[in-house]
Amino acid sequence: MLRELYTTALGMLSRQTRLELVANNLANLSTLGYKREALFQQALIEAQQNLSHVPGDPEAVDLPMASYTDFSHGALQHTGNPLDVALDGPGFFVVQDAMGQLFLTRQGRFSLQLDGTLRTPEGKLVLGIGGRPLQLPVLPESRGEQPQAAWHRAPLLEITAAGELRYRSVPVGTLWIVQAPLQALRRSDGVEFALAPGTQLQTLLPEEYRLLQGFVEGSNVNPVEELVQLVELQRQFELGQRVIRGNDSTLERSIEISRFV
Repeated sequence: MLRELYTTALGMLSRQTRLELVANNLANLSTLGYKREALFQQALIEAQQNLSHVPGDPEAVDLPMASYTDFSHGALQHTGNPLDVALDGPGFFVVQDAMGQLFLTRQGRFSLQLDGTLRTPEGKLVLGIGGRPLQLPVLPESRGEQPQAAWHRAPLLEITAAGELRYRSVPVGTLWIVQAPLQALRRSDGVEFALAPGTQLQTLLPEEYRLLQGFVEGSNVNPVEELVQLVELQRQFELGQRVIRGNDSTLERSIEISRFV
């Protein structure tokens, strides 16, 4: 009977984790470049060993489940912003934080800073081919106003399908578009992904992808599917609660009977 309680609790734990993931996916429904997270039921052999109380397998922490990231592409959205760019095809943009750590992302909403560098909404530098930060000229006519506003007022920046940045038709750099083994990507916030130590980045050729200026990639979360999962998880969790209450009642009755034996 205790095994039935443990089995039911184990199933309810996985449902609870799935519920948390679904809720997080729905919360990021409108987050640009967000990649949904799902749960994978794995390690069935280890789960059976746990149920059989095999020595050395801690039951409390060795749960047969793990999350994974769905890297399917989101829908493209037109913004008209010359500093927005979307990837149509495989690959990732490469960005760098203040500590020099690299991250991969498909969120192409960039902004121009006072020093002419391109940065993500989180403040990370956008890198060009070779791993160097992209440096754009600051518009001379933008004195006294934010550079972002100047680019909106006078969009002189062109981003080609190959990722080349041109200011007044003069090339000033090329976005670094790379590919990496998906298993080597470490989820940071669902938009940016860190690299496992020793991961080698593969620079994609221009014919392998296409960039669209004035577009951004939206979230790949399907709200209908996520809501259906919420309903299913609620019903499954309630079923598990009924099983536990039934076993608990039976166990309590058995203890009462045993007192008279």
